[in-house]
Amino acid sequence: MVNEFKEDDGHAFRGNGKLTPEQLEVNSSSYYSYHKRKSDKIDDPEHDDIIGYIQDIAKFSGYTYGERRIEPALDALSFPMSHYKVAKLMKEAGVWVRSKKKYKVTTNSDHKQPVFDNLFKREFDVAQPDQAYVADITYIWIQEGWLYLAIVIDLFSRKVVG
Repeated sequence: MVNEFKEDDGHAFRGNGKLTPEQLEVNSSSYYSYHKRKSDKIDDPEHDDIIGYIQDIAKFSGYTYGERRIEPALDALSFPMSHYKVAKLMKEAGVWVRSKKKYKVTTNSDHKQPVFDNLFKREFDVAQPDQAYVADITYIWIQEGWLYLAIVIDLFSRKVVG
């Protein structure tokens, strides 16, 4: 039984150390409803395991799996739940989908510059070295920014010369 007593200043305290609704200046039905909801929640003993699995699945997928794709993966691991709960756990685990950037066109074909003739006309057989070269440029994304790789190839030997 909970004992209630009054201090000299008139505040009521309960023997179990909880504050009364009057002390908190809230409606008593709200106070007891809150405590009932709080006590009804059962701590999930597998919560930390599920968070770990979500982080592993996300890392394995390259952070491309959202809650709708992680849900069946967790179901296969015997952790059935809705994708809404998976979304909540993903947020708690700090996991989110990292979407890929769209392809960016880097060639501007709408210009007034002269266009050079195609001298090879798709005939890449050359009789002697150092007679014809071809070149290409490739854009490579790294964490520091774009890296540009330019290569020049001798068509006779098919070796990189620059």
